[in-house]
Amino acid sequence: MEDVEDIVARVMRQWQRIHPELDTAPMAVIGRLNRCFLLIQQATDAPLRRHGLTRPEFDVLGALRRLDRELTPGEIARETFASGAAVTKRLRLLEERGLVTRRPDDRDRRVSHLSLTDEGRALMDRILPEQVSYDGSLLAGLDEERRRELADLLGELLLRLEGQLGAHRF
Repeated sequence: MEDVEDIVARVMRQWQRIHPELDTAPMAVIGRLNRCFLLIQQATDAPLRRHGLTRPEFDVLGALRRLDRELTPGEIARETFASGAAVTKRLRLLEERGLVTRRPDDRDRRVSHLSLTDEGRALMDRILPEQVSYDGSLLAGLDEERRRELADLLGELLLRLEGQLGAHRF
């Protein structure tokens, strides 16, 4: 059987030819994580587009649904790893669609509290099972043990990176 080389292996081999002294081993992990992220993001956004949502909008709605309470824009930014300006823009669009409602704070009018409307909650409850099923189909080539192993390794890496880089420095 012919060995199949992924794009990252090819890039590493090309760099080794140009710089044989360079240890390109980190590219094997980081390069593949980046490539997988981009491919998965493209693929998993397909069900969201059918519902007229972008991934960042889905993340905002998801934070409001899974925490199941009002959140401030700052809390949403932390939950979704987004900037305040990006969250403000997303919230405006989601409000215009009638999926999110804003309530001013009783003590500080500069602060607002956001929650899902009934329509927003129903949309998330409809989309989530479809999205999870679709995500599962992308991993169908890995058996359950390999999925767990990969999830454990990625969880370990994530904890280390959060410790080194900070969980919320985006």
